[in-house]
Amino acid sequence: MLRKIALFLLVALNLSFAAQADEGMWLLNKLHQLNLNDKGLELSPEEIYAINQSSIKDGIVGLTMESNPFRFFCSGEIISSQGLFLTNHHCGYRQVQQHSSIENDYLSNGFWAQNHGEELYNKGMAVSILSEIRDVTERIVPELENIADFKERNEKIRELSKVIEDEVNETSHYKSIVKPMFEGNQFYLFIYEVFTDIRLVGAPPSSIGKFGGDTDNWMWPRHTGDFTLFRIYAAPDGKPAAYSPDNKPYQPKHHFPISLQGVQKDDFAFVIGFPGSTDRYLTSFGIEESLEHSYPVRIEARGKKLDVMKKHMNASDKVRIQYASKYAGISNYWKYFIGQTKGLKALKVYDKKQAFEAELSEWILANEQRTTKYGNALKDIQESFEARREIAKTQQYYGEGLFGIEALLLPRRFNELRKVLENKESSDEDIAKAVENAKATADAFFKDYDSATDYDLFVAMMTLFTEGVPVEQQPELILKLSKKAKGDFTRIADKFYEKSIFTSPERFQEFLAKPKAKTLAKDPFTELWEASYQKYIALNTPLAPINAKLAEGKRLFVAASMEYQDEKALYPDANSTPRFTYGYVGDYKPADAVHYNYYTTIDGIMEKEDPNNDEFIVDDHFKKLYRAKDFGMYADKDGNLWVNFITNNDITGGNSGSGVFNARGELIGTAFDGNWESMSGDIAFEPELQKCINVDIRYTLWVIDKYAGAKHLINEMTIIR
Repeated sequence: MLRKIALFLLVALNLSFAAQADEGMWLLNKLHQLNLNDKGLELSPEEIYAINQSSIKDGIVGLTMESNPFRFFCSGEIISSQGLFLTNHHCGYRQVQQHSSIENDYLSNGFWAQNHGEELYNKGMAVSILSEIRDVTERIVPELENIADFKERNEKIRELSKVIEDEVNETSHYKSIVKPMFEGNQFYLFIYEVFTDIRLVGAPPSSIGKFGGDTDNWMWPRHTGDFTLFRIYAAPDGKPAAYSPDNKPYQPKHHFPISLQGVQKDDFAFVIGFPGSTDRYLTSFGIEESLEHSYPVRIEARGKKLDVMKKHMNASDKVRIQYASKYAGISNYWKYFIGQTKGLKALKVYDKKQAFEAELSEWILANEQRTTKYGNALKDIQESFEARREIAKTQQYYGEGLFGIEALLLPRRFNELRKVLENKESSDEDIAKAVENAKATADAFFKDYDSATDYDLFVAMMTLFTEGVPVEQQPELILKLSKKAKGDFTRIADKFYEKSIFTSPERFQEFLAKPKAKTLAKDPFTELWEASYQKYIALNTPLAPINAKLAEGKRLFVAASMEYQDEKALYPDANSTPRFTYGYVGDYKPADAVHYNYYTTIDGIMEKEDPNNDEFIVDDHFKKLYRAKDFGMYADKDGNLWVNFITNNDITGGNSGSGVFNARGELIGTAFDGNWESMSGDIAFEPELQKCINVDIRYTLWVIDKYAGAKHLINEMTIIR
């Protein structure tokens, strides 16, 4: 998953030439650097990325929210001429949850629209489709050469970026954003069409889409049907438009044909998606901070949250539905941090980073000009990490612990209402509008909120916070509450949750009927929020110059690394921009005497079935189809139905839902996970271990067709037999 600070990985990680070639998250406009036809690709770079004609990029979507269309949480691929697109079940999980209720439990039972009229609109959801990438480095970097101050430099970057973005945003329906690459040594403009009328079309039940649950998460072998279907709607002229019954299914410039041929070992495969972030230029000092200060708190806090949520979810179907998406999000990265900690230690990534840093330093110091330019980079990085060490762990206790109490964060969402109520010049109309907005916010919040669950979270997180944070770094109010509680925060919770307007929809509605600024200001959670946030800001304010020094050190470190290996094609860290990665289907050996095959079949689902474990439930309808071997055209030549397969494509979070394509650009699967043995891959790519876990497209189609009976969806796809 990393940019190829090739030398970095060549020397430090001892990669072979072939392994290097398989590593990398490449910008789509840089594919000509890779000689991909020599690697097995049967397409030209122009067939993948073109500006003036249809290309593969036109069928790739980034899943985001209308409020922030450039922050992608997942990826997807368009699979019909009617705007139908495929992504992961866990990517659409929140949308399915939002439409679910005890009466219509789509999480448990699945959802399949029988026609366009039954498809469900998802308010706030959006997808972006890349139109063009422009290298704007020469418009920005020369303007920064004489700016030494970090803050001033960033302000100049923002100023120049806005000018470049506005050239697109103010003259067309496209939306654009300038993104820095290589720690601010290069800059690119990304231009998108952003569609906001997105409707849920189909989702399997969680017994298929989340089969294996937390137990199998990040693990191989896997047997998960991790997919969901949505459809893009557009105005009659094909352009993005707000939701309207008059909108029509979007007709894309490109949609992907689907291959039923399957895969074999060593088959070429490529992935295009929107990877969120990697940190492969991270130094040994950054790894030390993560292992010693950040990850332990994250793991502990998330583990306690999961225990609390699971207890209440198991006791109530209503709470199970309310907290399903929250639980999944917390759980995913709880296990990720555990795995990354293990991987960083087991693979000795810290030692490898140190070795590279020593080699790079030797190269820098061998030349006076390089010494002047880069000589302080690593020193500045080291000093910055050391200077912020004291607060690093406390930051995690605030973010993961204290701010994990839902009711505590709610007062900040009503700041606008409070300002209007406090303003003596506010008209009745101003107040009415603010109240209406507050009501909408409250309705959305309380739909997925359970006071009893949050009560237990309050007790757990307040206990964790007060026991873990030095006294001088705690808010004065919490110190008083802690003293009063005498170690038992249930006494404080009783008062807060019985009195606060933020823990009861009824009390909040009563407040909105007669809104007063004093009621908001004197609420116990408002007072706790303000005290906590002010202390948090006070602790972090001194870090600003330290972080500025760190950022500049990282920029120079990366620049030096790039110059050191200037004969190599390099790729930047993932940063929520569309990337191409190529690799091959294949098995692997995770440990001595252990060998994993490169695919799993439906037989494995039945082997794992456990009716007493909600992670491994197999329903009767599924079992009936299995016993009948009713696999249709989706079976392999031996009559078996494949479920998942693995490749060595370089992916990370945000790639979830990315299409996996064969050498001809036909869809063969959907990426949904990485493997446990390479959890350190966001920091250092591990060529022998790194795997991308994918849903075999034939299993996806079998579930849609045979299990769900949604043949109409199959009929609108382009199937290659």
